[in-house]
Amino acid sequence: MSKLMIGISGVRGVVGDNLTPELLVNLGQAFGTWADSGTVAVGRDTRVSGDMVKHAVFSGLLSAGCRIVDVGVCGTPSAAMMIRKLGANGGIIISASHNPIEWNALKFFRADGVYLNQEQGRELLDIYYGGDVKKVGYDKLNAVETDNGAAANHLRRLLAIVDVPALRKRRFRVAVDCCNGAGSALALEFLRVTGCEIFAIDCEMNGLFRRNPEPTREHVTAICGVVRENAADLGFAEDADADRVAFISEKGDYIGEEYSLCLAASHVLSRRRGRVVTNLSTTRMIDDVARGFDCEVVRTPVGEVNVAEAMIAGEAVIGGEGNGGVIDPRVHYGRDALTGVAIILQYMLESGKPLSRLAAAIPAYRMSKQRVECSKRSFSPVLKVLAREKADRVDTRDGVKLDFAEGWVNIRPSNTEPIVRVYAEARSQDEADKLAERYRLLVERLVKTAK
Repeated sequence: MSKLMIGISGVRGVVGDNLTPELLVNLGQAFGTWADSGTVAVGRDTRVSGDMVKHAVFSGLLSAGCRIVDVGVCGTPSAAMMIRKLGANGGIIISASHNPIEWNALKFFRADGVYLNQEQGRELLDIYYGGDVKKVGYDKLNAVETDNGAAANHLRRLLAIVDVPALRKRRFRVAVDCCNGAGSALALEFLRVTGCEIFAIDCEMNGLFRRNPEPTREHVTAICGVVRENAADLGFAEDADADRVAFISEKGDYIGEEYSLCLAASHVLSRRRGRVVTNLSTTRMIDDVARGFDCEVVRTPVGEVNVAEAMIAGEAVIGGEGNGGVIDPRVHYGRDALTGVAIILQYMLESGKPLSRLAAAIPAYRMSKQRVECSKRSFSPVLKVLAREKADRVDTRDGVKLDFAEGWVNIRPSNTEPIVRVYAEARSQDEADKLAERYRLLVERLVKTAK
């Protein structure tokens, strides 16, 4: 049986295995109770299991007395923005994001369209595990309402941060791969409205992923070829729910997820100085970018809500995560692939430079990402040992991060999979690979010893 992931960031499982209708109904009841039987916005991505999951969740929410507004099939950022627009008590977005097609998940959001934080997530799980849910009679059941305005609302916000007439005049040639995911239609519409010539692959909203949804180098080779074949100015690839983006240069070279936030910050900070917020696993390139504008970088534990809350508290002008998630408060306090695309197009427009030159201006580091199959429970005793490792700086806010003069390594349990992630960064790929390999082997040995 596949591992069911239940945590404060949401619930993920495999359909037909452990993500059962019974579980989904119970989670819907628990969230409806947490939301005080108020209005709940529900959206989903294009996965073929989406309807099954949605209707089970609807049943749980309705039984708790909620008013449901179905915002339809749309990207996670589009659906999250609707929560606030509707004045809802919260929202559930049905999407397993970058996980393979057999997975699905529930993501829980509060009234401001931001993920539940750790305390709020624990409150929800206490209700779920305790079974103390609200149950209303037949006369208190509400009808499900529909609002199809998520994409249009999102598009308006995106267009407000770019110079549309100038972009139309420039007419960039853009290649796009949306993995047949929930952001497909909006991505194409944004490019059309901004006058781009479009070369699209896998932009049908049918949920049939022809590649792994995670937009990493090995998964997006096809769009690199499309850029080269059509002499495009830019290429980009989204994940299945459109909250992560990776860029491809005009040469057809994969620039990558780690550059998405750095490039966006380079442009935003050149126009308005301010604080930058990112997580502990994000590249040191962002520190170099911010330093060039005499701006501060604030680091948080991994998790979109941690970054978003720090951005709100510190009035940051840009933020995000190194997995291709860009957050611009002018649009929404959440990761958004198209926010990244909009900023980069505007950056290319104003600078008059191709993406390869803009990326080359950022001091380069190389990252190595490895993993160990391990549950959070098995990893817990390993943390104490790792925290005693010698380093220039040891940070234990999220797993263990060890900073060295020549690089860093962050070892932390995943919030979305039963694995421990081992991320390392250094000036060369060989150094990064060696650093990651060293600590991957150490973690494997320690986990075996702990058992």
